Amino acid sequence: MQGDLFTRYIPLLQGGGTAFDQLLRLFQQLLMLTAGNAGEALEWLTELDQRYKLSNENYGIGDFIRELEEKGFLQRQQGDPSVLNPTAKMDRSIRQQSLEDIFGKLKKTNRGNHRTKFSGSAEEQTGEIRPFQFGDQPEQIAVTESIRNAYAHHGIDDFRLLDSDLEIREAQHLSQSSTVLMIDISHSMILYGEDRITPAKKVAMALAELIMTRYPKDTLDVIVFGNDAWEIAVKDLPYLQVGPYHTNTVAGLELAMDILRRRKNPNKHIFMITDGKPTCLKEGIHYYKNSFGLDRKIMNRCYSLAAQCRRANVPVTTFMIAQDPYLQKFVEEFTEINKGKAFFTSLNGLGEFIFADYERNKKRRVR
Repeated sequence: MQGDLFTRYIPLLQGGGTAFDQLLRLFQQLLMLTAGNAGEALEWLTELDQRYKLSNENYGIGDFIRELEEKGFLQRQQGDPSVLNPTAKMDRSIRQQSLEDIFGKLKKTNRGNHRTKFSGSAEEQTGEIRPFQFGDQPEQIAVTESIRNAYAHHGIDDFRLLDSDLEIREAQHLSQSSTVLMIDISHSMILYGEDRITPAKKVAMALAELIMTRYPKDTLDVIVFGNDAWEIAVKDLPYLQVGPYHTNTVAGLELAMDILRRRKNPNKHIFMITDGKPTCLKEGIHYYKNSFGLDRKIMNRCYSLAAQCRRANVPVTTFMIAQDPYLQKFVEEFTEINKGKAFFTSLNGLGEFIFADYERNKKRRVR
């Protein structure tokens, strides 16, 4: 009679993946919390290991650090080898992990463009054949089918290839889009004991990775907004920190529109990640501020910009990282004026959103 086989319980190895892979996921979270300070993140990881026994006698934190360097996730700082810094590979890995956490695993396509409802000359063939029409591109000609038609119509002795013999391979018309990603880094993103900036960074990294991998021909610009708004690089997303700022949503939207005006293609979009509480305006060299609730003067400027974006055919998709009803109400009104879209999510439920499409007046729960 065969009995049960018992093995030694190793907490780290539960849940799949190698010891390195599981420690890497935890280390990436710590890197985001320490704004990219690898030394501090490794100190935290060591303390967690002492408390929760993440490693074992066969694989320790020292082995993990060595592998991080060998695999190109960390590198020694020039001039001071005692300092470890994240590499571009680490930045990309964090974005990819955020994409998997939020949207599921997506793979890069061959061409990476957006499908439209229009047919025409493009790289993505539909498989359909139709007769040649004036204006069709030569590269669309279905050679085999066209030669077969010529043979059937004229025979081998009088072989000719006429316009009426030609057939065309129909193609899906593809398009390009320009996107600006806005991220709220105001102090309210960490107030009241709630960490809103970490889920906001996860959403931002997931969106950035989605655009860069699935739609590589699109343009992507990233801006942050506090008292003012300014551009940042995609590689800096994992290490953003909240500042002692108010929330100048107006400055963020104005900068986003300035960037999009310089883009030549007609398809433009703004993604805004915020807790939904604008508290600041800049008037000349002075700041108008009100952190106590929603100020009507500030809200009206935001609503005016929402309408301006709508008239310019620039939809705004808002990712709302908070559950306060009065803040969600502002996002709903802003999005309705813009005729855009909004995702409402809790801090702990990033895998699930309430999606609201105010152009079609529909809501649904998405995971």
